[in-house]
Amino acid sequence: MQDKQAVSLQHRLVKTSVFSSIAAGLISLLLLLGISIYQTMHLQDEIMDEISDMLLLTDITKSSGHQIDELSDQFDIHYRLIYEGQTLTQSEDAQNDVFKYLIQHPAEQGYSIMWHKEQLWRTFVQNESDMTLYAVQPLKIRFEEIISTAAGYAAILAVLWCLQWLIVHMSVKRQFKSIHALSHQISEKSADDLEPIISPQPELAELQPMVQQLNYMLERVKQALIAEQRFTADASHELRSPLSAIQMRVQVLNRKYQDHPQLQAELLHIQQDVRRGTQVLENLLLLARLDPSKPDDLPKAQIDLADVTHDVLLALAPFMQQKDIHVDTQMNSLTVFANAELLFTCLRNLVDNAMRYSNAHGQLQIQILDAAQQATWMIEDNGTEVTEDVLQRMGERFYRALGTQTQGTGLGLSICKKIIELHNGKIVFSKSSLGGLKVQVVLPKHTEFISSV
Repeated sequence: MQDKQAVSLQHRLVKTSVFSSIAAGLISLLLLLGISIYQTMHLQDEIMDEISDMLLLTDITKSSGHQIDELSDQFDIHYRLIYEGQTLTQSEDAQNDVFKYLIQHPAEQGYSIMWHKEQLWRTFVQNESDMTLYAVQPLKIRFEEIISTAAGYAAILAVLWCLQWLIVHMSVKRQFKSIHALSHQISEKSADDLEPIISPQPELAELQPMVQQLNYMLERVKQALIAEQRFTADASHELRSPLSAIQMRVQVLNRKYQDHPQLQAELLHIQQDVRRGTQVLENLLLLARLDPSKPDDLPKAQIDLADVTHDVLLALAPFMQQKDIHVDTQMNSLTVFANAELLFTCLRNLVDNAMRYSNAHGQLQIQILDAAQQATWMIEDNGTEVTEDVLQRMGERFYRALGTQTQGTGLGLSICKKIIELHNGKIVFSKSSLGGLKVQVVLPKHTEFISSV
């Protein structure tokens, strides 16, 4: 199931505001059109009625005749006055075919609408004694004024909508600055930065509960991490002395009962368990020291990976000779900017891990590869084949694959992973072509220049 795309509240507010304004403008435009149509129809009908009254009730030979012609020309109203079948008077540009059609298809007195000559006509018929008055007007004349008014109003609305979009966009963007600032602060938070979030100014009442709860949560996480690190360090320190005392007592008993083979075997098992416990404590102490560290806090220098690898192989030479393990190296001098002590610990753990899980007379292959911006240190062994499930969990603390007979603490790879993270690198576990495990340590080849004052 695909994740739904996040919606921008800022854009939604701008759209909602502008769309609401557009809807209100369109409704007002429709109302304006309706009112304008009603008023125009009513006004034009009154003018037609006035022309009719002037024709029927006044002497058209007098000055009123000129007034009638002026109204007729101004509003494009055509009339014809008929007395006993004879035309008494008509407008100068009378639509003869329209009047002919109207006479042939008599309509009821009053106003009506007629379709003729591919357009609509407003008609008015009035009978007075033996006289009949016909008045017609193209409806498009009435609508031209309405359309002109509506077009002007629509143009004004369009300009107002553009101005409103600009004003709303700038206003909402300004109001959202504090929200964006808060979002940036939250996105920058990590396990290395658990300091309280500073409320952006001006403070928004809607955001205060969220900021308070986030700060409360960050404080609890911070205290939990501090308590965990303190417990690990304190417990390791407290347990180191008893384990050292047990180790000394076992050595004393071992010398005292040299002539008892059975007891010697039991003491050897106890000694191995104590050594394993001591190793666990040392690893826990190292992790407790590394956990709160940051990449910028580590003292670093230019380190040659080949030199560190030679030192590691020299330190583990007795164990390699004991298992008769052959190491094939393909190394060129390649420097990285790293902490010498931690890098040695990491590579030593990886080589030690490879030797432990290799069979007697096994084979290791170590390579140093140079790329444009990074250096890759790689080790492969021909030990037991690893499954995908095991590969995914490698690097977890205290994780050891089920059925593993080799002694270990489950912390070595966790320490390696943490050390590489502190160097802004990465560690990759995969299957080796030799049959066992392949580990790749990728480190950036950055050089820092420290200016002295």
